[in-house]
Amino acid sequence: MITLNPQSFSRFSTPLSPKRVQDYFLLFGPFHCNLLFQIYLKCSYRAFSFLNGLCIGFKMFSMEDHTFVVGQEFPDVKAFRIAIKEAAIAQHFELRIIKSDLIRYFAKCATEGCPWRIRAVKLPNAPTFTIRSLEGTHTCGKKAQKGHHQASVDWIVNFIEERLRDNINYKPKDILHDIHKQYGIIIPYKQAWRAKERGLAAIYGSSEEGYCLLPAFCEQIKKTNPGSIAEVFTTGADNRFQRLFVSFHASIHGFLHGCLPIVGLGGIQLKSKYLGTLLSATSFDADGGLFPLAFGVVDTENDDNWLWFLSELHKALEMNSKKMPQLTFLSGGQKGTLDVVRIKFPNSFHALCMRHLSESIGRKFKNSRLVHLLWKAAYATTTSAFKEKMAEIDEVSAEAAKWIQQFPLSGWALLYFEGTRYGHLSSNIEEFNRWILDARELPIIQVIEVIHSKLMSEFEDRRIRSHSWVSVLAPTAETRMQEVISRASRYQVLRSDEVEFEVISAERSDIVNIGKHSCSCRDWQLYGIPCSHATAALMSCRKDVYAFTEKCFTVSNYQETYSEEIHPIPRKIEWMKLVEAPTMNEDAHVVRPPKFRRPPGRPEKKRICLVDLNREKHMVHCSQCNQTGHYKTTCKAADIVKGIEQL
Repeated sequence: MITLNPQSFSRFSTPLSPKRVQDYFLLFGPFHCNLLFQIYLKCSYRAFSFLNGLCIGFKMFSMEDHTFVVGQEFPDVKAFRIAIKEAAIAQHFELRIIKSDLIRYFAKCATEGCPWRIRAVKLPNAPTFTIRSLEGTHTCGKKAQKGHHQASVDWIVNFIEERLRDNINYKPKDILHDIHKQYGIIIPYKQAWRAKERGLAAIYGSSEEGYCLLPAFCEQIKKTNPGSIAEVFTTGADNRFQRLFVSFHASIHGFLHGCLPIVGLGGIQLKSKYLGTLLSATSFDADGGLFPLAFGVVDTENDDNWLWFLSELHKALEMNSKKMPQLTFLSGGQKGTLDVVRIKFPNSFHALCMRHLSESIGRKFKNSRLVHLLWKAAYATTTSAFKEKMAEIDEVSAEAAKWIQQFPLSGWALLYFEGTRYGHLSSNIEEFNRWILDARELPIIQVIEVIHSKLMSEFEDRRIRSHSWVSVLAPTAETRMQEVISRASRYQVLRSDEVEFEVISAERSDIVNIGKHSCSCRDWQLYGIPCSHATAALMSCRKDVYAFTEKCFTVSNYQETYSEEIHPIPRKIEWMKLVEAPTMNEDAHVVRPPKFRRPPGRPEKKRICLVDLNREKHMVHCSQCNQTGHYKTTCKAADIVKGIEQL
């Protein structure tokens, strides 16, 4: 007899495909596969097809319906154990194992009085396991549907592993739903949660391993992307992780040589075992797209960590430029960012992110009209228009108007801002945060890898796309320019001298000074692109409109932004060999995870009790002054009376 193995298909043509032979070998065992193989050699193709169909039917009956027959074979003991466990779960009966080792397996139904038994043994000189006896039928009713003992965490991990690879954000409640749908059993939420944690660790490595490998990973970043900054900072004698700062050389070069001089600051909470916060600095390219400049991971978001992050950012920019550019920082009002920016970038400007401010007023006052009016006030370019919108806000809610006063006008209103924002009232931090939204539960190295992969693909795509552009300005700026040129053709222009003009439209009259790049409508100063009035003045004296546009909007600047490549980083399995090499210094710097870790179990939620919500609030009464809202012991009127008596 010719022995069949998974490689035997190479000697023959159809119908034996590699996948089909592999299925035969694993599911039916060597004996039945050899028999089928002999038939294939000696009989007609029709006979083979007939028997092949019988085998497939046997497979569907025995494997998908989880039934067993005497003589059925399995590749090894592990495959048999998995099959018997699957059958017990799918058929809703509990299994009591009498004997289980590498050469034999005896088990019975755990229900008292049920006669079902199974015995399997290992074949001689082969790893194959075969069923020797199968006794009785179930009389237990197969009612094990809740908290099945065979549905262990390891079994759930095996069930969800492929789903986790496809979807990192596969939630425990979805695991519960899928298992109940397929097997009809109910498992505890905590068990599904633990299985997901263990599954993520099996696929991506543990959180502890991520911190331990962090120094070696940073070295790989600097090695593969020369000029990049990747530093880990620890605290304490036991080297506990405290901070991480990463900025790729291509990002630093692109920001200094092509981006708008605007930096958005923000943070997002990580959800891995040891939590932490991802701090980030982003900018805008010539087309208004997101441009990540630097990011870091800290144990918690506070003034000290923001000071450290901006110090590292300042050093990164200073090392790569002869003169520090005058920057505008946009933040969502994070803790201490305003003071920190003033310390590290004294010549810069700071503004509040309007998206953050509008969301805050929307949450506080639950009025969409207030949000709309606030945006109108922020975009106002004249004092009268700004005051008009603020008056409307006061009419809708005087309390909201008072709440807005806590924020200085120079921090959010375009009209009063001292620096240049090029029309950007909001940062693009939220867009960057969406890059890693699904990866927040992964170990720290995987979070960095997700950002690196996205950066690498975005740089390549934008570099290729920009080569097809034939305009002077990037598409977004070019569209704006064409619109203002179209409007400018309808204006009347009166020239005062070499640089000053009066531009008359149907609605108004504006003064343009092309020497100072200014217009009384203020659009030119605020956006960096000539407004329609300035364009009309420039066209009247036959000057190139594009020459009076800020350089940061040009295609050449856009191409320079993405001129440097972000190079790939070797896979972990490749550079881990260097970490584990015996030549490595035993006293090497090993980073341990932070002491603070996420509490076990499901996070608590604040729930509103409807009974308490509808109950009338108890009003306290003061017996001293007969007023409500305080007690006698806290009455201020009593203190006043005592003071008068002393006089």
